[in-house]
Amino acid sequence: MEEQSTIENFEMQLHQTASEFLKETAKWAYFLSILGYVGIGFIIFAALFASTLFSAMGNMPPPMGAMGPSFGIVMSVVYLIIAALYFFPVYYLNRFASHAKAALKENNSERLTVSLQYLKSHYKFIGIMTLVVFSMYFLMFVGMIISRATFGTI
Repeated sequence: MEEQSTIENFEMQLHQTASEFLKETAKWAYFLSILGYVGIGFIIFAALFASTLFSAMGNMPPPMGAMGPSFGIVMSVVYLIIAALYFFPVYYLNRFASHAKAALKENNSERLTVSLQYLKSHYKFIGIMTLVVFSMYFLMFVGMIISRATFGTI
């Protein structure tokens, strides 16, 4: 017969204070996720509006119309990509909040585990996106230094 170690038999339990903190955190996370969905809606609306605005600007004489009518489509695609990237952390935050609230209401540890998995996914996505953005900033900075060294003052 196999013996199980004390660590394998360990079951974590939440104190009342920790449970209240988690419940309040879930409420705020749900609120922020709803605001995030509204923000995504505004970004999509801006994508539609940018397409119309920049397409109309393409019909104007230079310099206002220098970018051409296709620039509106490019800007719409950029806004839609931003909305798609913004959707995932908002979705993960919403799923964390709804599962955490239900887990605390039902006193269900499996559901709490699922909610914490969504919270991990939320922070993992935010962390990766932060690294990507900082890397892009660094590459732009290096590019500016190389450009300055190569071409000198303008």
